[in-house]
Amino acid sequence: MSFTAGPTRSVSLTRQPDAANSGRIVPVSSTSSSVALVEELQGRIREVDQLVNAVCTPNPAALTDAARLDTERDEGRVRSPLHGVPVLVKDNIDTAGLSTTAGSLALADQPPPPEDAPLVRRLREAGCVILGKTNLSEWANFRGSASSSGWSAYGGLTRNPYALNRSAGGSSSGSGAAVAAGLADYAIGTETNGSIVCPAALNGVVGLKPTVGLISQQGIVPISHSQDTAGPMTKTVTQTAALLSVLTGGHTDYTEYCCGTDLSNVRIGVPRGPLWGYSTGLDQVTERALELLSQCGATLVDHLSLPTPGGDEDQLQVLSHELKVDMAAYLATRAPGGPRTLDDLIAFNNDHADQELQWFGQELFERAAATEGLDAPVYVAARLTALRAGRDGIDNLLRDNQLDALVSPSYSPAWAIDLVNGDHVLGSSSSHAALAGYPLLSVPSGTVAGLPVGITISGTARSEVTLIRLAHAFETARIVADGPFPTPEFTQWV
Repeated sequence: MSFTAGPTRSVSLTRQPDAANSGRIVPVSSTSSSVALVEELQGRIREVDQLVNAVCTPNPAALTDAARLDTERDEGRVRSPLHGVPVLVKDNIDTAGLSTTAGSLALADQPPPPEDAPLVRRLREAGCVILGKTNLSEWANFRGSASSSGWSAYGGLTRNPYALNRSAGGSSSGSGAAVAAGLADYAIGTETNGSIVCPAALNGVVGLKPTVGLISQQGIVPISHSQDTAGPMTKTVTQTAALLSVLTGGHTDYTEYCCGTDLSNVRIGVPRGPLWGYSTGLDQVTERALELLSQCGATLVDHLSLPTPGGDEDQLQVLSHELKVDMAAYLATRAPGGPRTLDDLIAFNNDHADQELQWFGQELFERAAATEGLDAPVYVAARLTALRAGRDGIDNLLRDNQLDALVSPSYSPAWAIDLVNGDHVLGSSSSHAALAGYPLLSVPSGTVAGLPVGITISGTARSEVTLIRLAHAFETARIVADGPFPTPEFTQWV
């Protein structure tokens, strides 16, 4: 596979975001059928996805499913507020009838999963239309240490619609880029450490990594059972709240917490230290975001610090040990005849090195394959250290300062794509929450030289309602102050 730079021309956009609807759900209705919306989005995918490469597997049954849901609506049956709404699903989530590859050729020729992952089943039960699968960083960016986010052997390279020569982030690259490009308003990503909030920030969309365990992990190609979770990626906070309501089984209507801009009873902590300072432009936009939160009435407790969450070695020990065990358990659910262990995947990559290993290696796979199980003392010790660093760091800071949430910069503006040398990530704000299994929400805060950036709102376990309330208030205040978020122009960044 050769790497070709994207074109320098602009693309005419036939479907612009509606600024008037930027903070609410626009459901399918009798005047805008699900079939019409699916046809519109399929046309847009044909129009612009040749540049972005976000959708790797369209669903050939999408129109049939949409027609059936339109009939249900006409007969008076509406399953949920998202009845008839198209959703894109990351290609590491089992979807019956569609390939689930995690971006790898090792799974591309295997039969599709026989059943939907529970989260996909919930989407269908709520009346959502599965529009297709989105590309991702292969194996969710945990195969080799010099990987480029957005590249997989199966799906190719996903690009940032704001700058086609810049990264869409990872590993939920296709989900973030697809929402930004208007290929769907709703998508599902997954995160272990930054894989939702990174592409959300780089593509100027909303991304929520929920508390680990809030959404079933069954049927998702794994890295780590202690850190993995799926989550929504959408245009607006209200849409994220609506999709989270579906993904969690509908027991909580999270949209009820999208309730205006009054934050007068909220205390927000601002950790500084290494979470700031790696991007001057990002810091300036984040300072402006803090001003808006203060104008909403929030009390800001500034210049706090989170303890360093331990060395990278503890993190790698946890992920490596869990990957070996969790991957074998997942592969056992797939049809006979395919790979069954991490060693099988390593051997496949070696046998297909010209396609799989052309840009980076698999030393993380090889390290994981050499681990000795979840009873190994080195794993038990690393897991305890990581858990304490994440949870104690967040919970102690919240408790000691009587805080409702924390706010920090998300990620630097999108870095230039470099398949030869890999990603150039300057900094992030996801590690503490990753170690703790706690939630994060990234919401667009502005642009730096035309490239989107965001803020990350974080909290303790099961604090999604608080994060959604704060994010919605900020989103509303930012739109009032600055206008709608700029739309991508599908050009090279210079």
